[in-house]
Amino acid sequence: MTELPVEQVRTLLAVVDEGTFDAAAAALHVTPSAVSQRVKALEQRTGRVLLQRTRPVRPTESGAVLVRFARQLARLERDAWGELGLDGTGEATRVSVAVNADSLATWFLPALSQVADLCFELHREDEDHTAALLREGLVMAAVTSSPDPVPGCAVRPLGRMRYLPVAAPEFVADRLAGRPAAQALAGAPVVVFDRKDDFQDDFARRLGHASAGPFRHQVPTSEGFLDAVVAGLGWGMVPEVQAGPLLARGRLTVLVPGEHTDVALYWQQWRLHSPALAALADAVTATAARALRR
Repeated sequence: MTELPVEQVRTLLAVVDEGTFDAAAAALHVTPSAVSQRVKALEQRTGRVLLQRTRPVRPTESGAVLVRFARQLARLERDAWGELGLDGTGEATRVSVAVNADSLATWFLPALSQVADLCFELHREDEDHTAALLREGLVMAAVTSSPDPVPGCAVRPLGRMRYLPVAAPEFVADRLAGRPAAQALAGAPVVVFDRKDDFQDDFARRLGHASAGPFRHQVPTSEGFLDAVVAGLGWGMVPEVQAGPLLARGRLTVLVPGEHTDVALYWQQWRLHSPALAALADAVTATAARALRR
């Protein structure tokens, strides 16, 4: 079986991380020609095109496999130095994680605080898309809605995040005009996270509408989304853990009593024997068990 030259694999990773061949050359302290030759040699060895020569450079599907391998190799190397009691890189141990905005705003950060001596690089992405970052080798672990493991990864169930259809009482009085919310939502202003957010549309379809209303406020942070709903800009699906205190104080009201949406979340990470990843996984699953519904 053909071996993968470590130097060439690391060069491929540098090109992807730095975005250009010239920047990778500067990071590796070699010439751009040397970088180009290493990548070309790796492509010839694998028989695959590994990079899209765009600006910035992006890996192809085959290239993403080798980028993921390169990151795993670097992780194992750092762990080996750590187990030897040596500082192999002169840098703190860094772990990259993809996490959805609502988890990040509610229960996820307390999990990270339980893990010492790690630096975290968080990538915020919708839970339906975090697994793609894992597949591309951009992160080592992810909170995702997908129970299907990315190749080379292990999966643990975390629990269910419950969302409630809520709005400010003033919004209900002014915009729904006394009509049942289940009938009026299709024409009412709605708050969405971003253009990929179809959560509110899915709920409206469950009530028999084609979609949520066309009058949409796009607010791309979890905290800002909640503030927009509380301010009366529109209705929206808000995590139960965020909505609960505001419902108790009368600042929000549930539009359709008894209705909710549950999203199952999973923890996916590289299938590596890594003390850093193992400690993080234990902290995340323990915190999720307290914060999410089973």
